[in-house]
Amino acid sequence: MNTILRKSILGVAGLAFTGGVFAGPVAAHATETAKPAAVAVQSAQGAQSHVDLNDEQLANAKAVIAATKKAGLPERAAVVSIATALQESKLENLGHLGDRNDHDSLGLFQQRPSSGWGTPEQITDPEYSTLAFLKGLKQVDGWQDMPLTEAAQTVQVSAYPDAYAQWENQAAEIVAEHWNK
Repeated sequence: MNTILRKSILGVAGLAFTGGVFAGPVAAHATETAKPAAVAVQSAQGAQSHVDLNDEQLANAKAVIAATKKAGLPERAAVVSIATALQESKLENLGHLGDRNDHDSLGLFQQRPSSGWGTPEQITDPEYSTLAFLKGLKQVDGWQDMPLTEAAQTVQVSAYPDAYAQWENQAAEIVAEHWNK
């Protein structure tokens, strides 16, 4: 390696180290006051919707967060999951809805036993259905960096592919409030 190139590399490395030494305490303090949702929220697309959650819906949201942690995935995965469940069921663990049912869709994510998501008992278990959704999400290359609605749609294959975006802010708020509890 020639001397000029080596000195340039060492100089840049030295500046990076020095910047880290001096900025470290500032960055550490900033991390302590940062909201967890800062990582989880990207830029929400379009008008946002909001529903007031009852105790059951909140318990389901917490179950989604717990399952996301169990899967070893970051907050962003919980935001995508909760936004999806808000769109599909308003975070209500729906059983068979009779004539109002979309085929045989069940649970928080309106997953279908006939499409291989699991048995009706499994799909209506919040942990199982979330882990099944997350398994699909992990198979989407680059899901962490794509718009929420695109990531959710790739897993769900909905007739309304853009509908997930309207729940991103509320999902991020829920995750920010409950991720570290």
